[in-house]
Amino acid sequence: MTDEPAIARGMPLEEEPGLGALTLPGFLREVCDRYAEREALVIHHPDGTPERWTYAELWERAMAVARALVACGAGKDSRIGVLMTNRLEWVASFFGVGLAGGTAVGLSTFSTPAELEHLLKASGVSIVMFERHVLAKDFAAILGDLEPQIATAAPGRLASARFPFLRRLAMVDGESPGGAIESWSDFLAHGAAVPDELVAARAAAVRPSDPAVLFFSSGSTGKPKGILSAHRGVNIQSWRWVRIYALDRPMRSWSPNGLFWSGNFSISLGGTFAGGGTLVLQRVFDPAAAIRLMEAERVNFPYCWPHQWAQLEAEPAWADADLSGFHYIDGEVMLKKAQKSIARFRLDPRASYGSTETFTISTCFSVDTPREVWEGTSGEPLPGNTVKIVDPLTGATLKRGETGEIAVKGPTLMLGYIGVPNDEALDAEGFYRAGDGGYIDERGRLVFQGRINDIIKTGGANVSPVEVDWALASCPGVKVCKTTGVPHETLGEMVVTLVAAEPGHPLAGEDVIAFLRAKLASYKVPRKVIFVTEEELNLTGTAKIKPAEARALAARLMAG
Repeated sequence: MTDEPAIARGMPLEEEPGLGALTLPGFLREVCDRYAEREALVIHHPDGTPERWTYAELWERAMAVARALVACGAGKDSRIGVLMTNRLEWVASFFGVGLAGGTAVGLSTFSTPAELEHLLKASGVSIVMFERHVLAKDFAAILGDLEPQIATAAPGRLASARFPFLRRLAMVDGESPGGAIESWSDFLAHGAAVPDELVAARAAAVRPSDPAVLFFSSGSTGKPKGILSAHRGVNIQSWRWVRIYALDRPMRSWSPNGLFWSGNFSISLGGTFAGGGTLVLQRVFDPAAAIRLMEAERVNFPYCWPHQWAQLEAEPAWADADLSGFHYIDGEVMLKKAQKSIARFRLDPRASYGSTETFTISTCFSVDTPREVWEGTSGEPLPGNTVKIVDPLTGATLKRGETGEIAVKGPTLMLGYIGVPNDEALDAEGFYRAGDGGYIDERGRLVFQGRINDIIKTGGANVSPVEVDWALASCPGVKVCKTTGVPHETLGEMVVTLVAAEPGHPLAGEDVIAFLRAKLASYKVPRKVIFVTEEELNLTGTAKIKPAEARALAARLMAG
């Protein structure tokens, strides 16, 4: 413990090596000029046929989307939704929005109808480019149920009181069902008369400080928070992965996680493209198919969460698969089961800390940093960033070595939460207070120690227990409930719900889980339901359950 304030600063941003263009159009133009004939994207279709795009072809496909958006009235700062799995059109669409001058909105394909309604309303999107069939979901039908006018209105003429800004929908798979929904080919055809020079002028007018992307992340209020990020922050993070991963060869990346989440977008897409690599796409995670895909495409950077990695290792084909291409893989952390072809591996930048609000990492050590420097820490502030530790109640800056709440500001910090004034989202000095606990050591390194609030981090996603409890409140037979997180070897935390049932009402855990599956995305549904008494929940005088006590009770009952 020292008397030095718990404040640490990274080097000035202008001294950071390796940065390039700081807008999405500029980034795409730069990597496409550098790596024009290299393979940028590949996907294997259901019949096994691969489709491959070079960087030059990606540019043309993104330009086609941009021309269509311009023709359909999208302008500067227009919010355009992309509701797709990881597929070629997702990438072309997202960059196409940037080229047209708009703001790309990532919409989760895990969304239930109620969740999708919230995302559409909160984001105010005017156009949605979407994939109809995702596993058992039919998003054309879901959208039609949410707004019946979609079935009867002409494209571009939708006038919905429920979604007052939404005018047009374009569907990438299959024939259009009619109404306001256009087929992908019909949508792209609108841009035939738009000159490339107009799109180029729009792209050149985009500034690094302009809003680029809107991603959603669950918050403590129980509803997903819309987090708006500027072009500068998104692209700074893309460029710096080359340095952080100490790339010595182009990545051939694969990930089962949606590109509509900021971490996967930044690392899997941004980092891969910044180094001239190839992103190997898989629409829906299937462990056996993923192993075959990684073999065939000689993937060298598998990027997934521990619970997904555990599913890969559980596959019978795992042990004998030819995964000798793996190179950017942290074998110390990931490899739990013998795999004869993985001959060598490197470390992952696990000494890091970040959030969607800072568009992924805000502190980190690169993978080539000596172990004695990074081990046991969460990294040092990245260039341009300032990290401080404050008292969670008063906001006063603490001393180095004292545990408090982590607060961050810097060039990748969000523009703000949509619908929330920045003086409520940030402190008086412009810092984002993360709700995470930690301290800064005597060498200026951050040490993350866990959540100050009770948000559950499971499998790389944030789950609000409040949202789960709200959904469960209307379940027949549930009198009182409390959702919490219990430590889990591969998920980080497992979602667990404590339920006190109505007297005389038969209720099983399967009933609770089935009820929630119809209301929540799959990763938010508890993996375990534990029945308890109201006395065990130890309600406060205001009928609330203390998060720490609920967590301890769940852990104790599961251990027993």
